[in-house]
Amino acid sequence: MESLFSARERELQRRFAPLAERMRPRTLDEIVGQEHVLGPGSLLRRMIEEDRLVSLILWGPPGCGKTTIARVIAEQTRAVFVSLSAVTAAVADVRRAVQEAKERLGQYGQRTIVFIDEIHRFNRAQQDALLPAVEDGTIVLIGATTENPSFEVNAPLLSRCRVVVLEPLSDEAVRTLLVRALTDRERGLGGVPVEVAPEALDAIVNLANGDARTALNTLELAVAGARDGRVTLEIVRQAAMRRASVYDRAGDAHYDTISALHKAIRGSDPDAALYWLARMLENGEDPLFIARRLVRAASEDVGLADPHALVLAVAAQHAVHFIGLPEGALALAEAVVYLALAPKSNALYRAYEAARRDVVETRNDPVPLHLRNAPTSLMRELGWGSGYRYPHDEPDAIGRQEYLPPRLRGRRYYEPTDRGWETRLRERLAAIRARRGEPVESSESDEGSL
Repeated sequence: MESLFSARERELQRRFAPLAERMRPRTLDEIVGQEHVLGPGSLLRRMIEEDRLVSLILWGPPGCGKTTIARVIAEQTRAVFVSLSAVTAAVADVRRAVQEAKERLGQYGQRTIVFIDEIHRFNRAQQDALLPAVEDGTIVLIGATTENPSFEVNAPLLSRCRVVVLEPLSDEAVRTLLVRALTDRERGLGGVPVEVAPEALDAIVNLANGDARTALNTLELAVAGARDGRVTLEIVRQAAMRRASVYDRAGDAHYDTISALHKAIRGSDPDAALYWLARMLENGEDPLFIARRLVRAASEDVGLADPHALVLAVAAQHAVHFIGLPEGALALAEAVVYLALAPKSNALYRAYEAARRDVVETRNDPVPLHLRNAPTSLMRELGWGSGYRYPHDEPDAIGRQEYLPPRLRGRRYYEPTDRGWETRLRERLAAIRARRGEPVESSESDEGSL
């Protein structure tokens, strides 16, 4: 635990810090991007300028300005600013910070702002130690996190903080920061005799994916490796190695991207589906996780409109399990495109959900006697299996009995659409119901068959 921004720290920062740290904005006016929360007249900006903060959780991707906003607050507030790292701080450190804040408030009437970087790494005990002090105003908490606070911050603590959602920086904002770094002689590279080719600057912006820290670090490395004082596209590619990833296999991106893939398949867009598949695979996603979702999509969104879809999805799962990556990527791509182009029906999904609701919400009556298994003479004497009619002895092998419990007699769950293979199943089901003497009701169709 330490106070930020002593004169000594600033001197060390100027001499040894990476470019991204040296160029960190020092005032609200220097902050680029996040206009939706820090623009002129915005509530958060007014609160910072008027020094009347409430506890905040700053939630956003890496390099979007979370720590920068906290440090600007440190510069502008009259409160004592204390920083804790969730990686190294223990419960004892939290309690000591709270106790010192309480003494400071009681003796001098001075508030304390406690900044916790990566607050999602705090366990429940550490977060609980903060709660009373946040609730009674002993401290103003500012937490920074890349993870969804709905899942990573305890509900009681979260309810006492305002969540500020920060977005990745736009390409224009990243370019502004790069140009600023190249021209700033005090903190940046303005004193370095170097020229950055326009296409090289474009590449840095593109590869940064809205991450200011990545962009500035790439620029610094590229300038250090420049030949004859010129940063070329090739040098940038060597400096960056690969695009900055905003994908986290355990975080929101994991679930958001698989959701996008599934919805692109459901929407019959093979191009978008392939893009989301590639985005997941190139960022290290488990291919078997993707394969499992494809099996689900085959059953949920294609269903019996194309029974082969499930076969192909399971085959893709076997293929990727058998040969791994990168070769298995094409098996997944084949399944993705097939599922996207297949005729769609959620009739099977709706049928199962309706049956499941009846199981969960209604009484589970005993299996009717004529449907029970009767392997012993006692069971047969008690009537188990009595009255059962063997369907193969019936015309067309269609049973004429009731197969549901009496309470659910006549209930219908599966109603095929008129799309794809279900057109045939629809006709078959109507014929079966007619043979069984059941009323045949035409179900409404969504669209013509594809």
